[in-house]
Amino acid sequence: MKSEVIDHEDVRTIKLSGKITIGAGDVTMRDLIHAAIDDGKKKILVDLGDVKAVDSSGIGELVAAYTTVAKNGGRLALLHLSPKINDILQVTQLVTVFDVFDDEESALAAFS
Repeated sequence: MKSEVIDHEDVRTIKLSGKITIGAGDVTMRDLIHAAIDDGKKKILVDLGDVKAVDSSGIGELVAAYTTVAKNGGRLALLHLSPKINDILQVTQLVTVFDVFDDEESALAAFS
């Protein structure tokens, strides 16, 4: 999995690409979330637009990221869900847990 970190004032965007699966992205995502918290970022936007696959480990890591950020007084939102990832979140009813956005401008505005 590849990643890119972009800071927009007080919002950190973590753009992921590839797979969030056991052994191929789950640990990377966890490390990126912890690094954001360690850097004092409390508003985190995870861009999943280029993520091709997510397995149960990846879903678990998304939930763990949400919990970690919330426990540290922050907020995590998801951006650019593919139809496949959206379906997974719908079936698991996790779509009710996460704030989900289709465009970056709306997502950043929602953090204000």
